[in-house]
Amino acid sequence: MIKLLVALLLSISLVSQAQANRIRIKDLVSFDGVRGNDLVGYGLVVGLNGTGDGIRNAPFTEEIMSNILERLGVNITGEQFRPKNVAAVFVTAELPPFARAGGSIDVTVSAIGDAKSLLGGTLIMTPLNAADGQIYAVAQGTIIAGGAAAEGDGAAVIQGVPTSGAIPAGARVEREVDFDFGGLKTLRMALREPDFTTAKRVESAVNRTFGRRVAEMIDSGTVTIDIERTRAKSPAHAISRLENVLVKPQRKAKVVVDQRSGTIVMGEDVRISRVAISQGNLTIRIQEKPIAVQPNPFAQGETVVVPRTEVDIEEDEGVGMAELRGGTSLSEVVSGLNALGVAPRDMIDILKSIKAAGALHAEFVVR
Repeated sequence: MIKLLVALLLSISLVSQAQANRIRIKDLVSFDGVRGNDLVGYGLVVGLNGTGDGIRNAPFTEEIMSNILERLGVNITGEQFRPKNVAAVFVTAELPPFARAGGSIDVTVSAIGDAKSLLGGTLIMTPLNAADGQIYAVAQGTIIAGGAAAEGDGAAVIQGVPTSGAIPAGARVEREVDFDFGGLKTLRMALREPDFTTAKRVESAVNRTFGRRVAEMIDSGTVTIDIERTRAKSPAHAISRLENVLVKPQRKAKVVVDQRSGTIVMGEDVRISRVAISQGNLTIRIQEKPIAVQPNPFAQGETVVVPRTEVDIEEDEGVGMAELRGGTSLSEVVSGLNALGVAPRDMIDILKSIKAAGALHAEFVVR
């Protein structure tokens, strides 16, 4: 009984591990036509507590303010109207795929003048245009700023970015994107990380799901599906059947390092050939200690400053000569260097040297 229970638990563990290495197709590819569209608009924020644009430094704020007031029937031509509670802003948003008229989307508001803060401001009705110049949404609402600012006569404190904020569900969709998704005869899937092996596995998984050959790999980043051969009612029905199918992706061996933070990220397929490593730190200190030499009492002469320089060279033991056998994984190398107390930045230099020697078999990305 105990042996049977152990075997059952082992099989469950193996199945769970196999499932963990598999990714849903919807997380590996993007479907043709299922994409968002960027929107942008130019508007005005009002209600600021004296933290708006200086009209002299931002004349475009005065221009848009005059246009809005004239549309509301207020004529301020020739008037000296220079408030400090308004700011010109850019409004950006993304129109999600299949967004319908009347729906709401989030918007981001960013100051473009010399406004100090948008905290507590209200965005006035701003049309949002797409790349074709058409208006697809209209934004308006109270801004939620991402920071705070305080200023006195002798000091100022700024936390976060108070000149940028967001309006959740702050824009209403007014126009829909003209795209006949239901009329597609062929559906293309674009892999987010192009790879021939992954594309082949996606093709095989889709064909197994529908029980016939409906998918074909075109290249490392594209797999096409014949909608008619799937016998689905529509492309949407076909996608709903295959987007949750699990596929094990195959990725390139890659090492990514960030020199600013000392972060190292590596894949499990990274390998290192046989190589020897020797690393140490050399510190040189130079210190000036000049000496003033004076003549003897009652003697003629001048005080002379004689230069004195002390040079000290110190070399840390660091990591001695270490030899790595062929086929060693990078994770084993990093673990060994960590055990020896190598700093992250020194570790990055070591990895660069291993790559330069041709022993690191992976794409090396430095940011």
